[in-house]
Amino acid sequence: MLSTVFSGAVYGVDSFAVEIEVNAGHGDPLVVIVGLPDAAVKESKDRVRTAIVNSGFKPHPGRLTINLAPADTKKEGPIFDLPMAVGMLAAQNEFDSGRLGQFVLVGELALSGEIRRVKGVLPIALQAKKDGRRGIIVPSDNAEEAGVVDGLDVYPMRTLRQAIEFLDGKLLQSPFKVDLNDMFKHGGDSVFDFADVKGQEQAKRAIEVAVAGGHNILMVGPPGTGKSMIAKRVATILPEMTLDEALETTKIHSIAGILQSHHALVAQRSFRAPHHTISDAGLLGGGTHPMPGEVSLANHGVLFLDELPEFHRNVLEVLRQPLENGCVTISRASGSVTFPCAFMLVAAMNPCPCGFYGDRKRECRCSDRQVQNYRNKISGPLLDRIDIHVEVPLIEYEELTSLEAGEPSAKIRERVVVARRIQQERFKAVKGMHCNAGMGSKEVQKYSALKPEAQDVLRSAISGFNFSARAYDRILKVSRTIADLADSEYVETEHVHEAIQYRTLDRQLWA
Repeated sequence: MLSTVFSGAVYGVDSFAVEIEVNAGHGDPLVVIVGLPDAAVKESKDRVRTAIVNSGFKPHPGRLTINLAPADTKKEGPIFDLPMAVGMLAAQNEFDSGRLGQFVLVGELALSGEIRRVKGVLPIALQAKKDGRRGIIVPSDNAEEAGVVDGLDVYPMRTLRQAIEFLDGKLLQSPFKVDLNDMFKHGGDSVFDFADVKGQEQAKRAIEVAVAGGHNILMVGPPGTGKSMIAKRVATILPEMTLDEALETTKIHSIAGILQSHHALVAQRSFRAPHHTISDAGLLGGGTHPMPGEVSLANHGVLFLDELPEFHRNVLEVLRQPLENGCVTISRASGSVTFPCAFMLVAAMNPCPCGFYGDRKRECRCSDRQVQNYRNKISGPLLDRIDIHVEVPLIEYEELTSLEAGEPSAKIRERVVVARRIQQERFKAVKGMHCNAGMGSKEVQKYSALKPEAQDVLRSAISGFNFSARAYDRILKVSRTIADLADSEYVETEHVHEAIQYRTLDRQLWA
């Protein structure tokens, strides 16, 4: 007898439907799996057969042929254990399979028949809804993840026998539901707050400007000045995530297998801080079967690169496409995969190898050549994609011991949200542009027009500091953001003055 079970598989961040056909025939006891299965899928035949026996069912005495369609696409992982077991039992007439076509099934089986958690359930659930399925049967540990898909009934199962009894109509079970509003309510909670940061008012102001306009930022200063402490709090002043942003980020975390059990949605903006020894594949993503890297895991959040010059040159250079396009494409012989990576880059570095170049209290031990070689590890094209560089000096003793708390993240976020709304209204007719950092030369000239006094200030800065044409554009972008924070329709002289201060590496240290 022939049976058909519907499942799904993941390619990139999206899913495609997989139709599992099981034919129970005569001959020697043998299970044959076709349809481009990988090693994990091929191994599942012994695991599934044992799970069937330990669940109290009789295995088929003859030949079983299992086809995974579409047959020209690679199938990976243990996600097909449950649908294959159900298909085997349906082909043997162990239960009434009349309702099978209404559901998508995913899950790994233990030898005992227990259904274990798998990766990539959210994109499969979204595809099931798109295909018009009534519901999806998932492992209990994946219930919250699948439950965020509105309009799809989710039925969590703990064992193979429980799944069979449900499909047979002997077990009545209500669909699993989650409260998305409650998730967003608690999803923004963080242990970090800018109120904990002592002093560093200029650096905190630069961070506020960077977040308000979506600009990348580089902090330069000696060790122990609070660069990492500030960076960890950047995500707390970003606007709250929308449902679409949360779903896209959750899909990436689900595919990577880092979505925590019983956490349905990534409702808090990600903060990723990879070590400087990371490879380009670890940062960008890759592998034989491409998986998302750190830039994609930081999607709609913050990617923090501490000790920026210590990263390998080739690793830093691969950042150029993600920073420019907000997505990364990984090409392999089998095809190309595109992962979203709309992150904000926050980087930190010392001014020299020893860290004390320009320090008023501690002497720098580096030669001029060592200092220049250290700074040259960051290429011009990468630096051009960072709009703001700001100095983070040592904190004075009085500031460090002050009992006065800094401004909390909530108040800073309020100003950021207002500035972002202004930009969304400004760019509502421009497709794909949401904030000032995304402006091209045409938009810069249109929306960052300067008054004569401000033009004079910028002209003096360009000639006096020998700024490049790219630095000129970035000053205008940042000036526009500062004006938005001040709720000013025009870019005034004081806005340009402040923007010039955020070109530290152009003004002095990079000379």
